[in-house]
Amino acid sequence: MKVITASSLVLLFALVFLATHSSSQQIDPLLPICKTVGGGSMYVGIDFCLSALGSDKRSHSTQGYRDLSIIAVDLLTANVTSTAAKIDGLLQKGGGDATTTTIKCLQSCQALYKDIAERQPACAAAVKKGSFKEAQASLQKSASAAKECEAGFGKSRVASPLTVEDDDAFKLAKLADGLLDYAA
Repeated sequence: MKVITASSLVLLFALVFLATHSSSQQIDPLLPICKTVGGGSMYVGIDFCLSALGSDKRSHSTQGYRDLSIIAVDLLTANVTSTAAKIDGLLQKGGGDATTTTIKCLQSCQALYKDIAERQPACAAAVKKGSFKEAQASLQKSASAAKECEAGFGKSRVASPLTVEDDDAFKLAKLADGLLDYAA
């Protein structure tokens, strides 16, 4: 009969403990999708993809790229709505401490965001009915409009109060567009 030493018992218990308690970290189910869409993108990174899609509880029970693109379109719609409200608020205050140039830039952005907002229902409908090329054309226009808004401040050499919002709108449009590239 073998004698089990105390050190052997400790080692045995340690191995059993590690085997039963070692929890492999759960991998975010969005990670492979975001690696596919954002990994090689010069517009949308993996972190932005995970953060954006992860902010919507629907993303964890989706059926694939098409469903995620609907979520991204919805997130873009929410961004556009809140950005338009911010622009309206800034303009109602007379631009705050804004110069005439800043006010003109805000007015230009107001028109651009109005156009994006008007396109969003048709874009969402196109995704839902499987007209991906139509939706992608709309999303590309939206991304360009967000860039154009931000570029207007740069060309006028004034600080933009919309940098974060414009960047998010651009990336959300590109994310939705990229997701549609893989939708079936």
